[in-house]
Amino acid sequence: MKTKVLYEDTNILAIDKPSWILVDEIATKYPKFILAHRLDQGTSGVMLLAKNEKAYEFLKAQFKGRTIKKIYHAIVSGHLKNDHGIINKPIGRSPKDFRRHLSGRGARGEMREAETSYKVLKRFSYPTQPSPKGRAKILPFGEEKGGVKFSYLEIKPKTGRTHQIRVHMKYLNHPVVCDSLYNPDQPCPKGLKRLALHAKSIEFTNLQEKIIKVESPLPKEFEMVVK
Repeated sequence: MKTKVLYEDTNILAIDKPSWILVDEIATKYPKFILAHRLDQGTSGVMLLAKNEKAYEFLKAQFKGRTIKKIYHAIVSGHLKNDHGIINKPIGRSPKDFRRHLSGRGARGEMREAETSYKVLKRFSYPTQPSPKGRAKILPFGEEKGGVKFSYLEIKPKTGRTHQIRVHMKYLNHPVVCDSLYNPDQPCPKGLKRLALHAKSIEFTNLQEKIIKVESPLPKEFEMVVK
């Protein structure tokens, strides 16, 4: 398994995680390091690893204090009405599927505060292919010619809950495309066969008290869809 190093100092390593790799595989590749945070299997982009316990606790404090700034790029279903917005909705568990989390009506268990802001970078229509489950949505009249509507977003999660971006976009009825868990029956843009979520950048303070911003290039499959 090859991973690209985006940043490295004596205490911290930042890598570019491919979408198909589990974080557990990252941990296996770097057995002497500690995962500072996690990304879903289908999510690509920047991941931080601590090279020692001191660095891990240092980064952990920043995540807990919400001073680390994360930016994601995502492609979602439909055209969002507003150019930007903030989703401030607690996240709990789905009563129907133990794998899923849920915001809004019907959520169960401990409700944990969660806040996500977004900005629309582009709205577009695109030819589609079947969803990961193999079932394509029946298109409304007129869309079969112009394609299905999608939006390309810049997303900034203030908190770091499990599946937060995927859950909050589902709450807005604009779920991330090619998401077999939260958007299984909707079509994907043609040429895209992975969860359309990418950890574009992360900004943190290293142990030398220097602010570091690490960026991951947009995957080629994203570029092909949103060009």
